[in-house]
Amino acid sequence: MTPFIAVIGGGPAGLLAAQHLAEAGHAVRVYDARPTVGRKFLVAGHGGFNLSNAEPLPAFAQRYGTRQASFQRFLEHFSPEQLRRWLLGLGITTFVGTSGRIFPTDDHKPAQVLKAWLNRLHTLGVQIQVRHRWLGFTPDHGLRLREEASGQEHTLYPAATVLALGGASWSKTGSDGQWTTALAEAGVQLEPFAPSNCGAEVAWSAFFREKVGRAPLKNIALSCNGHTVRGELLLTDYGLEGTPVYALTPALRAALAAPAPAPLLLNLKPDLTLAQLGQKLQAPRKGKSLAAYLEKTLRLGFPIPTLLRELAPAEAGATPETLAALIQNITIPVTGLRPLEEAISTAGGVAWAEVDEHLMLQRRPGVFVAGEMLDWEAPTGGYLLQGCFSTGAWVAQGVRQWLAGRG
Repeated sequence: MTPFIAVIGGGPAGLLAAQHLAEAGHAVRVYDARPTVGRKFLVAGHGGFNLSNAEPLPAFAQRYGTRQASFQRFLEHFSPEQLRRWLLGLGITTFVGTSGRIFPTDDHKPAQVLKAWLNRLHTLGVQIQVRHRWLGFTPDHGLRLREEASGQEHTLYPAATVLALGGASWSKTGSDGQWTTALAEAGVQLEPFAPSNCGAEVAWSAFFREKVGRAPLKNIALSCNGHTVRGELLLTDYGLEGTPVYALTPALRAALAAPAPAPLLLNLKPDLTLAQLGQKLQAPRKGKSLAAYLEKTLRLGFPIPTLLRELAPAEAGATPETLAALIQNITIPVTGLRPLEEAISTAGGVAWAEVDEHLMLQRRPGVFVAGEMLDWEAPTGGYLLQGCFSTGAWVAQGVRQWLAGRG
């Protein structure tokens, strides 16, 4: 039988690893438990297909927190600019938006991008077999797979294996974390999954939920434990959503686990100094209600007055100085994070101590891990997908070097 490389998981990391390996002349087979590949890739395209970010690499790498040093290498190997060139090779043109995010042009929808990619893989001879679930290893280092349609199990003996099975959120896309059982049985250390890039829960009063429902707060700053993020926030019936909340998930998670949790702080006027804000609030109220006064002096309309009454009813009607300080430092009592299933991504997974510099499992030579299976997290804005692409490309290089060393 012709030697082949098995890629388990048909998401961005797995498919890019498969392409790079096939372009290097290897026979590649991709296996995925779902009826089609790229399902979470397509979901990521809902509401704007943000593929990466044009931020300079040193700053880009910082988005990966404690894994910055590792991702600096991965990004240098397969950068956002290389991603754009790769997409252009598929016939997909991209542009950099005003926020620095990288998108396909409007004439390229997510399904079209995936179709062009799969066509390229087909041209390269990559075999894709869906409805095949990986069950673990055999004692003689084979791979156990089950064909979901028939329930039949069989064993593969690839020359090398790339595991790219995703994290544990949005299970309907195939990212269900079931692979943890097989790796735990093999003795691989795993960090518990935790929600990342998710909403935060706040115990709003029934009055607030009924009065406000879902309402945006634009041009705000949100802070937790010394970390501050600007953007747009969305008040919801369960709490908060939006890019600033998602970016602060690691800080919020740490704060919630601490004996004395650090609060989440909201600044409604981050472009003004406290003195400037206090000066504006020196304008006499002339009998105006708080809502009318804030609208006229600061252009803070609905739902700000209701929010202030909900979170600081005593201070909201105080002196201009007190009100100014409150507007720039509203304490939001977060009670928890949204469930793992709702999270855009997950922290946790394969511990970094379990892989070498090429992302090969120390306990399983020839088995490499890419994408969200590893214990890392990054904010939305193109950093998640780029992380998956870059680790997939890095692993492909590691597989080639490992196979060359064995030859």
